[in-house]
Amino acid sequence: MLKVGIGYDIHRLDKSRKLFLGGLEIPYPKGLLGHSDGDALLHAVCDALLGALGRGDIGEHFPDSDPKYAGIASSELLRIVGGLLEGAGFDIGNIDTIIIAQEPRLSPFKKQMQRAIAKILKINTDCINIKAKTNEGLGEIGNREAIVCYAVATIISREAK
Repeated sequence: MLKVGIGYDIHRLDKSRKLFLGGLEIPYPKGLLGHSDGDALLHAVCDALLGALGRGDIGEHFPDSDPKYAGIASSELLRIVGGLLEGAGFDIGNIDTIIIAQEPRLSPFKKQMQRAIAKILKINTDCINIKAKTNEGLGEIGNREAIVCYAVATIISREAK
């Protein structure tokens, strides 16, 4: 059985935070606000995988009202979601993502992000695609106030293989 899920996340940029995206710390004078480290890309991937599995969303599994998730690395959240997939008998087929950020320029980091996500999920890098776009100066993204990420994931039941 093949299943598909979609994920989305947006976080406001803030001068008091470090920028984490795709499991990497990216050099930039602002980071993403969040209860965790704010890695919007990993959050979108978590939501896509949870959606494909039919297990709700990231907020249900890791609520921002729970102090044990305060400041947690989003890579750990993704690792837990990967464990849920494995426990349910599913493998990841593909993850396709889009990061929308006016700044910083993310092209130099896409391959590193791909490798970081593959390592967290214990899958091949060719199962992950990362695209980076700007918002052409429009809206809160274009004004360098926030970063948005989308992800689509396919998962495949091991029984179907």
